[in-house]
Amino acid sequence: MNIAPKTVVSLTYVLKDGGAEGEIVEVTTADRPLVFLYGAGQMLPKFEEHLANKATGDEFQFLLESNDAYGSVMQDQIVAIPIDNFKVDGVLQEDMLQVGKLLTMRGQQGQIHRAKVLAFDEQTVKMDFNHPMAGKNLHFSGNIIGVREATADEISHGHVHGPGGVEH
Repeated sequence: MNIAPKTVVSLTYVLKDGGAEGEIVEVTTADRPLVFLYGAGQMLPKFEEHLANKATGDEFQFLLESNDAYGSVMQDQIVAIPIDNFKVDGVLQEDMLQVGKLLTMRGQQGQIHRAKVLAFDEQTVKMDFNHPMAGKNLHFSGNIIGVREATADEISHGHVHGPGGVEH
């Protein structure tokens, strides 16, 4: 069976920053593969495009330019937040204030955001709310380890059920 919309894909990959010779960012293995419903909008569109029509056992290797992945770094997503927002009961949470640390933050309407600490001083914390892979070209190489038809429940729910997917 070939990868097409409404199929469940299991694959392994090595993700590198920049190109085939770049730094390894992430690795999936056969015992912990990436499993997803193809065409359900869970993956980057160009990622899926490169996998179209592949079958179990096929290898793949491709580069996604940053604009086909997580986009450019947007300067308006780098903001200074008052340091008082990092206090709990009036006490500064110094363990949060480490340059490079990723924090989970809640917006004014309760939405969850991830941000990286870039710098801080006595009054503000400079945070980057861009996706961690924004501005980067992503090189993927790997193997298709399984392709199957999605069940009616998986299609209606928009995600994979069972091993590697949602258990409900």
